[in-house]
Amino acid sequence: MTSTTSRKTGARRPSSTAPPSPGRSRKGALRPSGIPWIMPAFVFVVGLLYFCIGETGYLSTLDWDGTSPTPTPVGLENYQRILQDPIFWQAIWHTVIFFIVTFTAQTAIGFVFAALLHSKVKLGAVYKVIVFTPVVIAPATMAPVFRQMFAADGQLNWALDHIGLGFLSQPWLAQSGTAMPVIMFITVWNFTGLTFVLYYAAMGQIDPETLEAARTDGASNIRTLVSIVWPGVRGTTVALGMLSVIGALKTFDVPYLVTIGGPNYATEFLGTYIYRISIPSAHVGYGAALSIMLLILALAGAIAIAVRANRKDSETGV
Repeated sequence: MTSTTSRKTGARRPSSTAPPSPGRSRKGALRPSGIPWIMPAFVFVVGLLYFCIGETGYLSTLDWDGTSPTPTPVGLENYQRILQDPIFWQAIWHTVIFFIVTFTAQTAIGFVFAALLHSKVKLGAVYKVIVFTPVVIAPATMAPVFRQMFAADGQLNWALDHIGLGFLSQPWLAQSGTAMPVIMFITVWNFTGLTFVLYYAAMGQIDPETLEAARTDGASNIRTLVSIVWPGVRGTTVALGMLSVIGALKTFDVPYLVTIGGPNYATEFLGTYIYRISIPSAHVGYGAALSIMLLILALAGAIAIAVRANRKDSETGV
């Protein structure tokens, strides 16, 4: 009965295999299919990170001990106090010196190690592991070792006494003049392996034919490193510079675990100062203002290095 009626009226059943309408296919083609994949990271960055930054900015306008139910709004008073705080400027000076020394040392040592291990060296894989191992050691694990090593009765002074250099023995961590060099030494030892790995990977991307042409023209190994390899890894050097600026401003674990910022603020950094102000001293508002200043300085330093690198690339036509 149904089929007869359909034939009489000329009605046609809709086909299940009919192609979608042009409007629907066009709309589906414009739909961004990658959004579900980036949404978790987007929510994390915008919803958590930026929220925390905004909350810290709000706390920086308060006079609050972290527990009182009635914090006192003070506006920009905390920032005015920062500009007049001698310990803040001392921490900034320490950060500048720390960045210059550690970045220079790590760059030089990491570059040399990468160049050496790109040559034909026996047991190269073993050397790579040895150089990179300090990177994976937690600061909380190595800090007691170095604190004992550089103590007045530690292994370093013992070794100096037994090789006839006892006149160099001194309390390395108890003096303002030697505490900071010790912190720099520990940091270089800890992170040179990362610099080495990045340079090693970057050198692997240099065209072997270019190196072979340089050797054919009679260029020595030093000349090849200076004129070809070093410019070829310039992008890695810029990236390491940006990371070093941010890392120097965020330095906390090594100076706190080894010297607690002392003696007499000789190894005080913004990270250690923020902790001492916010937690033991319970000046959360002032600590939040210091944190905002740290964020601004880190972004400004990274942007300055990137702009300088781009300007140099433009001048050289790279």
